[in-house]
Amino acid sequence: MADEAKGGIEIHPMDQFIVEPLFGDGAINWYTPTNVTLWLFFAVVAVTLLMVVGTRGRAIVPSRSQSVGEMAYGFVYKMVEDVTGKEGLKYFPYIFTLFLYILLANFLGLIPGSFTTTSHIAVTAVLAGAVFITVTVLGFVKNGAGFLSLFWVSSAPLVLRPILAIIELISYFVRPVSHSIRLAGNVMAGHAVLKVFAGFAASLGVFSFIPIFGIVAIYALEVLVSAIQAYVFTILTCVYLKDALHPHH
Repeated sequence: MADEAKGGIEIHPMDQFIVEPLFGDGAINWYTPTNVTLWLFFAVVAVTLLMVVGTRGRAIVPSRSQSVGEMAYGFVYKMVEDVTGKEGLKYFPYIFTLFLYILLANFLGLIPGSFTTTSHIAVTAVLAGAVFITVTVLGFVKNGAGFLSLFWVSSAPLVLRPILAIIELISYFVRPVSHSIRLAGNVMAGHAVLKVFAGFAASLGVFSFIPIFGIVAIYALEVLVSAIQAYVFTILTCVYLKDALHPHH
């Protein structure tokens, strides 16, 4: 965590994001099981345990796991309905799955010794890319060529509309980039700061309690950030879906 070198302290906060094969030390190919693969699988298991196993009783007086599942369901359902309208509710299962998966993957990454899958742009880019492709295809299927009206700001003066159309088009194709980088960047930054404080704690000996207070505070903040980033990713997905369903300015 912290190594002494040349009379100083070396802390390597980015080492925790290194992708390593689960078996052996060979080259990593697309089919190689890695620590990323393992913790992605754990996130799937966590979602299954919460929403399938935890709610299987369908009790009138819900258990703790059923209560958590119902609260998450109601929270995302209301979000989808408020942002996209009734028409968007048919896509609720996809959005709810995204929310739960990102949320639980973020929380699993806070377990000491775990691997934070959402800190990797390769993971978040796939999630954001899937949203981008889905809403774009849906926009053309639902509206045909009328979907292009999303880029034509009819309320603006006529002379400005071509310029605004170019700006709107560029911003549209930047969406998956910002969508993915926002999640990965926030998660990675928080974990890197935790590692730095942990490195100081390991090197200060009897005074290690000083940075430990900082670690506790940052860890509490990271729990909040994990939930907020899942919410932000989900509500942006709802906004993009709304544009696909109702593209007219």
